[in-house]
Formats: sequence, C-alpha cells, structure tokens
Amino acid sequence: MRIAVVGGTGFVGSRLVARLGATGCEVSAHGRSTGLDLLTGEGLRQAVDGAGVVVDTIDAPSFDAAAAPFFRTTTQNLLAAAEAAGVGHVVLLSIVGIDRVPDADYYRAKVLQEDLVKAGPVPYSIVRATQFMEFIAGIMDWTTEGKAVHLPTTPLQPIAADEVVDTLAEVATGTSLNGTLDIAGPEAVPLDELGRATLRARPDGRRVVVDPSAGLFAAVPGDALTAPSGARLARTRYADWLDRPGA
Repeated sequence: MRIAVVGGTGFVGSRLVARLGATGCEVSAHGRSTGLDLLTGEGLRQAVDGAGVVVDTIDAPSFDAAAAPFFRTTTQNLLAAAEAAGVGHVVLLSIVGIDRVPDADYYRAKVLQEDLVKAGPVPYSIVRATQFMEFIAGIMDWTTEGKAVHLPTTPLQPIAADEVVDTLAEVATGTSLNGTLDIAGPEAVPLDELGRATLRARPDGRRVVVDPSAGLFAAVPGDALTAPSGARLARTRYADWLDRPGA
C-alpha cells in the first residue's frame, strides 16, 4: 500500500511519515518544499498518483477569516486529484469540538473542510484530536505581556502528538470509516492550570494571570474543546509529558 501524506514535511505529517515508514508502508511526504502547491494544484497529481491512501495534515497559514477560502480551495483540489488518480481512502486530521465554537473563524473553516471531505467523491476518515501538548507553550507565548501570561480558564484536554500520530497511522492503514473518530488526552484541565503546570516544570520568571478575554480560547464556550462521549482517550497525562526529556 502506498500512502501519500500531504503536509508530510510539517509538525504532524513528518512524524506520521516516519511512523508509517517504520512499519514497512510505502509512504511519501508532500509539501511546499517538495514542489506541492495545493492552492494552485501544482505538483498535486504527481503527489497522489499511485497512492491508495492520502492523508491530509495541512494547516491554514492564519487563524482568521482567510482560513475558509484556503481550506475550500486546497480541499477541493486535493479531492479532485484523488478521485482522478483512483485513490481509495482520504484521511483528514481535524480538531475536536470545532462545530461547537461558531464564533471562531478558524474553527468554522475546519468545519467547512470536513464538510467538503464528507460530501466528496472518495471514501474518507476524519480524525479529530484535541489540542496538542506540544502547543501549550506556544499558546502561552501568544498571550504573554511582560512577565504575565494571560490565560482564560477554558478547559482543554491536551494529547501528545505521538499518540495522535499512532491513531492516524492506524486509520490510514485500515478501512475507511466514512465517519469521524475523536481522540483526546486522558484529562480535562483549565488552560490557566496548564500554564501554571508548564511554568512549574520550566520556570522562566513568568506567572499566570487569569484573563477571560485572552487569546483564541477566550471565545470557546464551556467544555466545547474537551472529549465528547465515545472519544478514544490516550494515556499520557500532561504532567507526565512535561517530565519527558526534550518535551
């Protein structure tokens, strides 16, 4: 089985390519650095030719309203090329709870992307993951002012990227779900508490300040981004992940 990973040179895609390759799959990575431009379609036919499965791990270049036309064009181009090449299974990486945060431009754009895949001509699987543990530090940097990290109390249920990759590899090498699989970390924790845990493990002089209006997650209602009923829960807790060398 040949698997083409679109976005295969990125944060998740590169890990997935390595994981699939280690299991003996014939896998190829495709992105801008390999000559693929999903917006124009350049290099797309070559990327999917001969593939039985295509995994889409690309991300939009921004979190604002520009994300919607980006995902519309890239997804339509990818699905058309996959159909023409006889691809039998498209796997999309998405985000838990995006349909429950209608006020966020980026999440609405991801819903649009999912809808295009569901209505498309190729059997599909959508893997929705909660926020990656690897991204918590970046979230904190976005809302830092001086020595204060401004964070809302929004509950998140972070998952380690390696466990997301495990699931993507499993789904990509299996039969299409023609549905959605939700995966999440083992525990829901308010974002401000995740920030404090991060600074206890990696003290840098900053402190967390609760700010209901700070950052992207301020727009999230209630526990919208935590695991829904029936989600698959991973094993790694955030505190344990922080203890890992190089985490």
